[in-house]
Amino acid sequence: MFKCTHLLLFATLSLLSQPLLAQPQVDLVVVKKSLSQLRLMSNGKILHEYHIAMGDMPRGHKLKEGDQRTPEGRYVLDYKKSNSTYYRAIHISYPNDEDIFRARALGINPGGQIMIHGQNPHTDLPPEEAQQYNWTNGCIAVTNKEMDEIWKLVEPGTPIEIWP
Repeated sequence: MFKCTHLLLFATLSLLSQPLLAQPQVDLVVVKKSLSQLRLMSNGKILHEYHIAMGDMPRGHKLKEGDQRTPEGRYVLDYKKSNSTYYRAIHISYPNDEDIFRARALGINPGGQIMIHGQNPHTDLPPEEAQQYNWTNGCIAVTNKEMDEIWKLVEPGTPIEIWP
């Protein structure tokens, strides 16, 4: 009886020392602009899905600074910004070499500073209502609560694919 009790205690303590809700590593972020959707992926499986807001002109690939579009293509989430005007932010590596080449050929500035970020601090709308409108300058916005979750799960260096 003494050995069984010790074994049971040892097994219980072993379980308690493990993370209770260990999340799989996010290895890809996928945005589907036409669905206003952002997905966190791990090994081809959807871990989390969020409704997003984008710029006023969400259709089409971002060509130049100020066009209110969100870029399309494959990029990298290259750094986190904890002191963003819009709560927290994770930077998208736009423009890439192709974007820069296209902009030079057209004689325009491709812009930059495209991020996944939290809510607009200047709105009076509740978060869920604000998410029903495209209000960014081409970034991808989620609620602050969702940004907290994304912040914890996505590490710099994670690829992001942004589709029409």
